[in-house]
Formats: sequence, C-alpha cells, structure tokens
Amino acid sequence: MQRRNFLKMTGLVTSASVAAPQILFAQKPKKVLVLGAGLAGLTAAYKLKQSGIEAIILEAQNRIGGRVFTHTIDTENNLTVELGAEWVGESHTKLKNYCAEFGLKLLNHQFDTALILDGKYSPVNAWQLDKKWDETYQKILKDFLKLSPKQQKELDKIDWWRYLKKMGINDRDLEIMELQHSTDYGESIRFVSAYSALAEYSQSSPKDEMDYKIEGGNSQIVKAFTQKIGEENIKLGHWVSAIDQTGAQVRVTCKNGSTWEADKVICTLPVNALLDINFLPTLPDTKIEALESLIYARIIKTSILFKERFWGNEGMDILTDGVGQYYFHPTKNQPGTKGCLTSYAIGDKAYVISKMDNEHKISVLCETLEPAFGKVNHLAEKVVSYYWGEDKFSKGAYAVYMLNQSFELKKLIAKPFKNVFFAGEHVADWQGFMEGAIETGEAAVEAILS
Repeated sequence: MQRRNFLKMTGLVTSASVAAPQILFAQKPKKVLVLGAGLAGLTAAYKLKQSGIEAIILEAQNRIGGRVFTHTIDTENNLTVELGAEWVGESHTKLKNYCAEFGLKLLNHQFDTALILDGKYSPVNAWQLDKKWDETYQKILKDFLKLSPKQQKELDKIDWWRYLKKMGINDRDLEIMELQHSTDYGESIRFVSAYSALAEYSQSSPKDEMDYKIEGGNSQIVKAFTQKIGEENIKLGHWVSAIDQTGAQVRVTCKNGSTWEADKVICTLPVNALLDINFLPTLPDTKIEALESLIYARIIKTSILFKERFWGNEGMDILTDGVGQYYFHPTKNQPGTKGCLTSYAIGDKAYVISKMDNEHKISVLCETLEPAFGKVNHLAEKVVSYYWGEDKFSKGAYAVYMLNQSFELKKLIAKPFKNVFFAGEHVADWQGFMEGAIETGEAAVEAILS
C-alpha cells in the first residue's frame, strides 16, 4: 500500500488540496504571492507559472533554499556536505520525478550500520537486535496496516518508547531503537506517539527512505527550480510582518517597508516565522493554539573533513550512545582521498554540541569514534556545523508531532484562512522530508485552482 493512500484511508491526509473547501467555478487568480523560498515555495511558484499565473516569492533570508542547504567543505576537491535536508527516499516519487525532469542525477546514499554502545565497537553485520524481538517487531508493522482508524487513534495516545516496552522489547534493544529512531524525529521517541512511528515505519522503504542524494548536492534542485521560476521573481531579504485580507486583494507588508498585493497567498513559512506575522483579520483562535502547540526538532549536523577516509567502508554509518549519536559518510560517491564524517545529533545532545567551539567539537566527536578507529583527531582538517535549534527563522529542523497531535492538529494547521493557503513540511504526509515540502507546494496550488 502506498503511504499516501494509507493516510487517506485513515483520514490523516492533510494537504491543502484536501483541507481547502472545494469552490466550483472559482475564478483563476492572476497573481499569487508565495511566502518562503524553500522547496514548498519553489514548487508552488513553479506550478503557478506552469498554469499561467504570475507568482512572486518573498523570502526573508538572503539565500534561496530554506532547509535545503548544501555547503562546499573542501573547495580544492569540490567536496560537499548537507547542512540541512540529506536524503531522497525510494518512495519519494514527486522529488524523484522533478530530478528526472531537471536532469539531476541521484546517487546511492544508503548505509549499513555499525554500533558503538557502552564503549564497545560492533562492526557492520556483527550486531543485531534480538531475533525474537525482531520477529515481533516485523509482525507489529504488518498488523498495524490492518487496524481500524479507531484502533490507530488509540495508538496516538501512547508514546513510542512506552509502546515498545509494552510489546516486550528488552532494555538493550530499546536503547538501540531509541538512539536510531530519535534521529528520524529529532527528539526522544518518548515524545513521539506510537501511531506516528508506526505510520512512518510500516510505510517506509527498507532503508527508511535514506536512499539517495542529488549529485553535486541537494541544492541542485533549488537551483533548477530557481532557473525555471526566474531569479527576478524571488525577492530576498523580504521578511513578512503583516498580511491584510480586509480589502479586495491580499496585502502583504515586509519589515523592509515594502508592500505587495495579490489575489491569493501561499504561506510556506515554518511555524515560528508564521506566528511572527500580524494577520488582519486575526487567525482563528483554534489555529493559533494549534500552531503554538507544535514543536520543532533541535538537530545539529556537524561535518568533519579528514585528510584520509580512515573508516574504509564507503557505505558505513555508525550509531553511538555518545554525544555525536549518529555518524555517516556524506562524501560517499564523491572522489578524492579526503572525506567527511557527519555527526547527526538531536535534542539535548544537539544543544550541548552547539555550545562548543570548533576545536572542542572535533575533540569530542572524534573521541566518540575511538572504540572503532582509535585516535583520529590528528587527521581532522576542519569542521562545519549548523544548529537548527537556533535558526533565526525556523527555530528547529522540522516539526515533531507529539501525543494526541497526529489526527486533528495537522488538519487545523493546514486549513486555509480566507485567501491564504498553507504549505510546508509541517503539514505534509511525508513530514520532515523534502518530498513533504514538494507535495504541499503542489497541493496548495491545486487548492487555489479548484
């Protein structure tokens, strides 16, 4: 069963095209303002242009791409790392189709996991979850698809950590799954509902959608969208402060003093930026309460450039109980002797790392790897990191839906308000992925044209 069809069956599809009221014979708008130049906004503007509608993007930052953020860490060898969105999943058909349309090549970005736990290193294929538990877990995933919507809603009331405990997992395997699954959500699985986790893992590819990346960096798709839309139609440094819908058209005011008018607005801004906007008339209380209750994951990605790829196996990642938490090889399929390892840390660990200077980051993150490779500090050349928990605009990497939030909260957040439509990964079926941003951008345009 395809993930979207499954979510539609259970009543959880919340994209703008579903949440919006269907108005027969609605007049096609002549101009639409798109707020935010991330993938949701870029997709929306592209689809509007294809439909013959003028689209202008207002972006607060001085760069295009939002949470898609490729960085060249070694200019001599043109080695790139992702400070933001990392993976294209096997099931991410919309993103894969755009890559094909724009002539972008997808590279294998799958990894086999080694483990460092309690100071002991277990290489790839030298460790596994308890066989009996793994069989139980696979049955849980299959049985979930057979549950009624009512039964699934009951699972939204219990956290994933407690549910696994209830189903008989042993303490060692629970610790491993906590470390592994928390990287998917950006916070502890004690905050995530069992429904949210099961809906994710029962519908994902075998590698949990950690399958590909775009050759040259994921920002290549940002560049491709920008070229199609026209860079002149993307206004950087335009931080939206107010949206006025009391007149015949929607009037948008920016902090730089500029004002813009259009027939419709598509708002793709993350919740933190959205709540900063003064709406006239004001947003409904229920929508404000929903927005204020949604949290975003604290994630820091820290990439260390090494003089040599001492880890040997190009396709290896490492799950650890250390501060760095999860390490993978972002320069896989990039030529050269030098290479990087990226630490992907979440929650409190991310906050702790964010407070370190670069020298301290290298020391701590390399120390975590010592059970596997010994001392490697001397091989480190530089480090680059980005802490999304302190991002000026999003204040987090992506949205985290907690207990009792999966069914109603997302619908409230996604629901249009007069002539303002909402999109972004936080209201997506593929929430937290580039695919999710793209699908909501398309859905918002579909809703406007309905």
